[in-house]
Amino acid sequence: MPVKSKHNRQFKYFINYFLGPLLFIWLSYSIFKQIRQQPGLEQSWQHIRDSFYSSRIWLLLAVMLLMLVNWSIETLKWKLAVQRIQRVDFITALKAVLSGVSFSVMTPNRVGEYLGRVLYMEEGKRLKAISLTIAGSISQLIVTLAMGFVALLILQKPILDNGMITAFWMKMMIYGVLVVVAILTLFYFRLAWLVRWVDRLPGSRRYAWLLESLEHFNATLLLQLLSLSTLRFIVFIIQYYLLFRLFDVDVSWWQGWWAVSLSFLVMAVIPTIALITDLGLRGKVNLQLLGMFSSNQLGISLTAVSIWFINLIIPAIAGSLLILSIRKIFKNKSG
Repeated sequence: MPVKSKHNRQFKYFINYFLGPLLFIWLSYSIFKQIRQQPGLEQSWQHIRDSFYSSRIWLLLAVMLLMLVNWSIETLKWKLAVQRIQRVDFITALKAVLSGVSFSVMTPNRVGEYLGRVLYMEEGKRLKAISLTIAGSISQLIVTLAMGFVALLILQKPILDNGMITAFWMKMMIYGVLVVVAILTLFYFRLAWLVRWVDRLPGSRRYAWLLESLEHFNATLLLQLLSLSTLRFIVFIIQYYLLFRLFDVDVSWWQGWWAVSLSFLVMAVIPTIALITDLGLRGKVNLQLLGMFSSNQLGISLTAVSIWFINLIIPAIAGSLLILSIRKIFKNKSG
């Protein structure tokens, strides 16, 4: 075994099986301490338990239904993105998306998502599909960063008043996110130009074919992907708001929208190295931001865990079952 390969494998084990769990334990302990200090914790917990036996249980059912809407929108995005190289029906696209979720849950920043999706592409088109999938992901990232930028502007005063960050670093964040959004949007709507630029780079000719399908992305298709990404973002916000109502997190629609938008921005720019780290960081960020408006830290934490479980774990389980079936298909074909 080459020395470099051995070191890479050891580093991967260190990240996944030591550093990831260690960070999760630290974040979880921090969240636990913060919740323990909440005034009226026992009353809040009792009120939340009562919610599951009341008419408000429909809020949880609505969030589950919106999870299906959420991944259906992502399915439409991917179906649109890859249609230039292979036409797939909605069911096949949905299977690909869910398989991608299953692959993504244990990879840094969920990059394994691309591998899961291309399993459903025809031989010879799988590598091309990765660049198309990335283009769809960029559209979602643009929406996330743009909404996060607006949230920074709107929540600037309460964030500074709570001492979360200094005025200098707040300005740096605002200008930094603005520059990134502008550059990302420019490249997004100039994908054909980007492909031609990459093609001129020394030694890039042998890989140019992987990006050539991006040249067919016209403004109409790019706007469609961006619109679906915006719709998906709105679905996320509604899910959070419904769970706030279920767990008695007393925030207004306006406060919840921008606090959650800012939490999405933070999660997008801070790399997570494993599934459990993602959960711990998500809970910590939500506690800090939504804690500016509500003292119900238990409810905020339960909302974060519920969103994580409903939107990620349930689809990942479904995707893992689909991967088992597709592996059988490949095995039969090879036999």
